[in-house]
Amino acid sequence: MQKKLAAEFFGTFWLVLGGCGSAVLAAAFPQLGIAFAGVALAFGLTVLTMAYAVGPISGGHFNPAVSVGLAVAGRFSWGELIPYIIAQVVGAIAAAGVLYLIASGKSDFSLAGGFAANGYDDHSPGKYTMVSALICEVVMTAMFLLVILGATGKKAPPGFAPIAIGLCLTLIHLISIPVTNTSVNPARSTGQAIFVGGWALQQLWLFWLAPIVGAAIGGILHNALLSHDD
Repeated sequence: MQKKLAAEFFGTFWLVLGGCGSAVLAAAFPQLGIAFAGVALAFGLTVLTMAYAVGPISGGHFNPAVSVGLAVAGRFSWGELIPYIIAQVVGAIAAAGVLYLIASGKSDFSLAGGFAANGYDDHSPGKYTMVSALICEVVMTAMFLLVILGATGKKAPPGFAPIAIGLCLTLIHLISIPVTNTSVNPARSTGQAIFVGGWALQQLWLFWLAPIVGAAIGGILHNALLSHDD
């Protein structure tokens, strides 16, 4: 269990540092900014690389919603759920702290820029409403779980799951960054919200509720309609 939790800590740390780091440090860099597409790819690459690096140890969840969805689908022990979530959230907060130390070294740095926190209404990049954000996060997380469960099934081609999962997360970000800055991961949302405070903490409830509900829906739909393990 100690190695599993360490794997989840470092996997989530890398996801937040790589994904949110690209958004904070590189997305709008003068003339050479990577923009939304680059940020989306960064999130996908963090999951892909860490899934290969530590996935064999812990399963490579790096996300409380993924852990819940896998438990609902019968692929993960409910007894390990809380320790996994704690390790993931601590990893996300640690990564947000490192990112803050790096970003604050720039003279005009300000948390008022959002620090890649998730939000809706005035704090949505595209000014989308709370209802839009809720629907988006539920649906995107449900689809994420369908891909994860399908790609890691017993009859799926071995060794390719991290690629499918990483590309899926990239696609999710390409779709939903304008809506919520893309969460589908309560740990990722928590780390950034703690440093931004204020509105980010007030809106954090949605980025726990919606991904977890979506993940549970994904687990149920997979088992009911799409499972190829029986």
